[in-house]
Amino acid sequence: MIKKAVIPIGGEATRLRPLTIETSKGLVRLLNKPILEHSILNLARDGIEEVYLGVKGYVNYTSLFDYFREGYWLKKKYGLEKEMRIRYMPRYESTTNGDAVWYTMHYYGIKEPVVVIQGDNIYRMDLEKMFEWHRKRNAFMTIALQPVDDVAGFGVAKVDGDYRIEYFIEKPSPEDAPSNLANTGIYLLSENFWEFLNEAWAKEMVDGKKLDFGSDIIPALIEHGYEVYGYPMEGYWFDVGTPERYLNAAMYLLRNLSPEDMDASEVTKDVHMQGRSEMSEGLRHRVRDMIKRGKLLVEGRVLLGRHISIGNGTALEDAVVDNYSIIGTNSEILHSVVMDRVKMGSNVRVMNSIVGRHVEIGDNVRIVNSVIGDNAVVSDNVRMYNVKIWPHEFVERGATLEHYTVRSISVPKK
Repeated sequence: MIKKAVIPIGGEATRLRPLTIETSKGLVRLLNKPILEHSILNLARDGIEEVYLGVKGYVNYTSLFDYFREGYWLKKKYGLEKEMRIRYMPRYESTTNGDAVWYTMHYYGIKEPVVVIQGDNIYRMDLEKMFEWHRKRNAFMTIALQPVDDVAGFGVAKVDGDYRIEYFIEKPSPEDAPSNLANTGIYLLSENFWEFLNEAWAKEMVDGKKLDFGSDIIPALIEHGYEVYGYPMEGYWFDVGTPERYLNAAMYLLRNLSPEDMDASEVTKDVHMQGRSEMSEGLRHRVRDMIKRGKLLVEGRVLLGRHISIGNGTALEDAVVDNYSIIGTNSEILHSVVMDRVKMGSNVRVMNSIVGRHVEIGDNVRIVNSVIGDNAVVSDNVRMYNVKIWPHEFVERGATLEHYTVRSISVPKK
């Protein structure tokens, strides 16, 4: 079985702003823990023992290292059979996901098959089955493919009857797409994978640093006759690189994961709460009593974090409320994610939106189809529709904003 994984995680994640202005995309919280923690945990449960993070930039490196460190704590937290070791790419100036993987594997002397996943992907699949598929076909590279309804923004593959990739187009227009099979960014690379760089035809790729998997490597390998296969992925996969895709992934996972998968315990059939301490158990009893007495209305599925407070008369529908958040009375959180340590007033309606960390929201506020960055303040009586608020911004009392971005603060260099 394959034992090593490489995760390239560089760049500024501009599509996911404002959630990534000051935060590595790998640490954006999803179901009350970082995106990357979901993927690393899945890798560990599939037998991966070493994960190498192809980090680039100050924010990506420092925040990921400070949170994950060497990864040994994951074994105790999640009851893993073996320790998970996490290592980091030294300070090479990578420009693509491909050269981040190449630098990392070259530096650590990795000369065995590896799995590559992307830092902004959420997935669940059977890696062992994919590896068997890869070995039986003697593939040079295998790409997990999944059908999508909309090919916009994805690499798309045309395969033959055995799933050998005949050709590949990165981000085609819908009319030029050869199929609806999207590149998930999950790759299995053979032990001699990077030897193709020694070929004369690859010199221009190396010199020009044209080593992006989708745009450069995959099309070039196919063109030069390498055995590149697709793998019909079973399970779920989401590219959470935009707020819309993030919210879609959150809602899917909320509705489909078990309480155990969410590290939560059951309050009612469709309400689950995280935390195992005596205080957490007491909070579960209080929430259960509120629901029973009609003081908290619930529809769909709900995930609640630790040490939260919810006022009477509040309604939750397909909602995630993260740790230490305070929700006032007579409020509604519908098809939305509220991250940790948010303070929300009374008579607030949040719909199809993402509220970032440590945000303060006043009374009588409406937030629809919007994204609020960390540590922002939204005053009383505000109305916002299709709005993005940058971190630390202040929205004045009574403001009405539509299709607007609030971002007076400069974006820090990552």
